[in-house]
Order: sequence, then C-alpha cells, then structure tokens
Amino acid sequence: MNRALRFSQGRVNRSAFFTFVLAFAISLTPSASAQLVKISTDSFHNSASQHKTEVEPDTYSWGSTMVAAFQVARVDDGGGADIGFATSTDSGKTWTYGSLPGLTVNYKNGPNSAASDASVVYDAKHGVWLICTLPIGNSGDNVAVSRSTDGLHWDKPVLIDSSGGDDKNWITCDNNAKSKFYGHCYAEWDTPEVMLSTSTDGGIKWGTAKTSGDGAFGSGAEPLVQPNGQVVVVFLGNDMTAFTSTNGGTSWGSSFSIAPVNTFQGNSTLRSVGLPFPSTGIDESGKLYVVWSDCSFRSGCSTNDLVLITSTNGTKWTKPARIPIDPLKSTVDHFIPGLGVDRSTSGSTAHLATTYYYYPDASCDDSNCEIHVGFTASEDGGKTWTAGKDLGAGPMKISWLPASQNGPMLADYLSSSYVNGKAFGVFMVAKAPADGLFNEAAYTTKNPLEASADEPRFSSRGEKRIPGVHSDRPFPRSQGEERESPNAPPVKESQK
Repeated sequence: MNRALRFSQGRVNRSAFFTFVLAFAISLTPSASAQLVKISTDSFHNSASQHKTEVEPDTYSWGSTMVAAFQVARVDDGGGADIGFATSTDSGKTWTYGSLPGLTVNYKNGPNSAASDASVVYDAKHGVWLICTLPIGNSGDNVAVSRSTDGLHWDKPVLIDSSGGDDKNWITCDNNAKSKFYGHCYAEWDTPEVMLSTSTDGGIKWGTAKTSGDGAFGSGAEPLVQPNGQVVVVFLGNDMTAFTSTNGGTSWGSSFSIAPVNTFQGNSTLRSVGLPFPSTGIDESGKLYVVWSDCSFRSGCSTNDLVLITSTNGTKWTKPARIPIDPLKSTVDHFIPGLGVDRSTSGSTAHLATTYYYYPDASCDDSNCEIHVGFTASEDGGKTWTAGKDLGAGPMKISWLPASQNGPMLADYLSSSYVNGKAFGVFMVAKAPADGLFNEAAYTTKNPLEASADEPRFSSRGEKRIPGVHSDRPFPRSQGEERESPNAPPVKESQK
C-alpha cells in the first residue's frame, strides 16, 4: 500500500504548504539514485560540425529493448553530421551506440550533408525498429526511415518524402494486435502543412502524403494510435490542435483545437526555451496524455509550468492542469518536457514520468542562466505528482552549447520511455568546453526514474488558468525549424 502524502495545492493548508516547500527544497539537490550514465559520444571529424556535440533525443521501448536516437555533431545551420543511436537490450542496464549508415556523406556513403529530427518506434507486427529522420542535402529537407530487426544493426534509409521543404517529422505504429490496422505505421512531417504517409510492410514502402481535411498548418506533431486503430495527431497550431483518422490513414479528418497555449519567453536566447511543442503518450486502455510548457497559471505569465491534458477518445479533452513540480510562487522556468507513459498501466493507476529542462530563476539571461535537468512522476494517471527532482546534470551554461540557426541548442524535444515497467529518460548534458571542442553528449540514469512509496505526492486540483494572462510575445514558431533552401551538392569531408 502506498502511504505517500497527498493533498490539493488548490486547497492547501498552512502545514501542507510548508511540507511542499520543504519537499521542493530537498528536490533542488540531485537525487541520490540519479547516477548519470553517458550512452554515446560524437566521434566525427568533419569540418562543418561543432564537435563534440549531441542534441535532441527521442526514445522508444519494446520488451527489454530501448532505443534512443539523436543528432550527432551539430551543424550550426541545420542538423548534425549524422543521426546516432544508443540501444539497451537489457532494460537500461548497458548501452551500445553507433550511427545510421548511408544517411549522410559522413558515414557509410550517404548522399546528404546532414540529418536532423530523429524519431523512434517499434513495429511489432513486422518485428522491426524504425528511426525516422530529416535528411538535409542538395534537394532540400526530406523525410526518411532507417530499419533494424534488433535495434543495433541498421539498413540504409528508405525515402518517405522528397518534396524538399519538410520539417519536424515523427513516426508511430499500430502495435495493437486486435486492431484491423495492426502493422500500419504512420510517418508525419510539416511543410508547414501537417502531412502523413502510411506504410503497411514494416517501413519498406510508403503511401502518398496526405494532410487533414482542412489542410491544417502546424509543427511538432506526434501521432498516437489507440487500441481500436484510430490515429490521433496532436500538434502545435495556433492552439494545441489535433485531427484523426479512423480508416488506417486512408483519409484524415479536419483539425480542431484541444487546448489554449500561452508561454513565457524569458530573456535567454536558448533555442526552444519558449516553444511549447507537445510531448505525448498513451496507456494500455488507449487514454492519451499531452504535456507542454505553459505560463497560464502564473501571475503576469512570469514563468512556465508543465501542463497536462488527457483524452479517452481523441476528440474530447480535459482542461489543462498544472503539473505541481514546485509551488506556484516559485521562480523556476520549466521547458522542453519528455513525457513517458507505461503502456502496461492504464487509467487511474497509469504510471507517468516526465523529464524536462529548467532554469531555477526564470528572469535569467545568457550571462547567468543555469540549465538543469529534472523529473517528476505520477502513479495515478496524472492526478498527483512527486515534487521535481534534479538529476544532477547541471548547472549547465548557455555558452557551453553548440550554435544553431535559431539559438544555442540542447533540443526542440526530450523523451522518456518505460522499459519493463521502469522509466528512463535520455537527455543532453553539457560540460565546459576544452581544447577548442564542446563537451555535450547523450546521458541517461543508472537507476530508473521512480518515486519511493513514502515520497510526498502533490495535486493541483482547484487551480485555474488566470484569465487574461498573456506572454509579452507570441511563442517562437520558427525556433524549431531546420528547413533550409536547397544548396549545392554536399562534399564528402570525412568518414567516422
């Protein structure tokens, strides 16, 4: 029996408030169990990249295997020298890393100068791992997928779309054996219309690109597949927005708003610090979870919390609820969440965990911002959460990060996954540069992200968005873009 303390911050009493403050103060120190594990490193030497850097991870798990993918050797005007992967086949105990072959000129004779936006999934019907990428080359930015039967050895990429103006791709598969669309995989990207293509053979062939019934514009989309085969595509439009398909991707319905979005922008130039891309998950019952950064619960829109909405049918959604990582009067700015949902749990007992980056002081600027990595967990479907814990990855300085065309870069998104019931996040850790090179790589934790039975849990029940609160600036849509105009054919500079 879990005897952890639970109470509502919206109706908090004085003693409960001090309990929360104490718990939050403790959480600012690294968790005793959060021993960091480096799972990859940049070993490229091409002149176009900023070495040693790795940015922007995604993860997926199936059985005892977890695969992470990310950019390696960031190129300042778009993408990395290649897409790297790190795979654990023993539930997060050990990791093997490498690079995707045949994708870029920098490894195994690929045709592209760089690659970006890695997204990972497993296709259970066909027994294949898929990493969807954004190759960048002389034909512009396209969408491709690399295939593997073990998560360790990868085939040369299959081109999904070659229109040349693509960005922010994502991928998912229907892994529900009772669904009539079992084995359908759905690749998404924006042009900036949100586009999708479907494969029914394990990612070898892909259908004609299609969009929503109203030609919805947006970015950061993540498609999710419910047990009945319905696909729900959640993305950032003017609001948090969605559309669906009930026929296996043959056609897509018109888009509709599922929640308002309002973000604090801050004073730093960090890429995507104020960009509220959704991070999504789904539980065993098919309940959908969406998290993003939002300032609507803070007076004056003074900092971002993480907020959560849920849906059981993809069309009706709950109102945004603040994840109570710390008190409403704190100065902490939370951004770039990476939500994980345990697909073997559901409903009121669903297990959730999210990693995120944060500034302890939201008013900081490039000269004094300190970047940390935190996490929070829920064992009751998001009703209550642990206070945020620092994973010991900071403080990181903005000057330690590689440049991108839209600011110093850690990521546009993060990711966490449950493997055999245990949550692991993959995130980037930067240390002080040395000898003219950066020092940024992909890390996870030795132990899973979980809460002890007696750890306090907190609720934001009773809290409401503050009417009329708005950021002083619109959220920066262009910060997450990799889209470049076509350029000259790439020149092979070096092999790994």
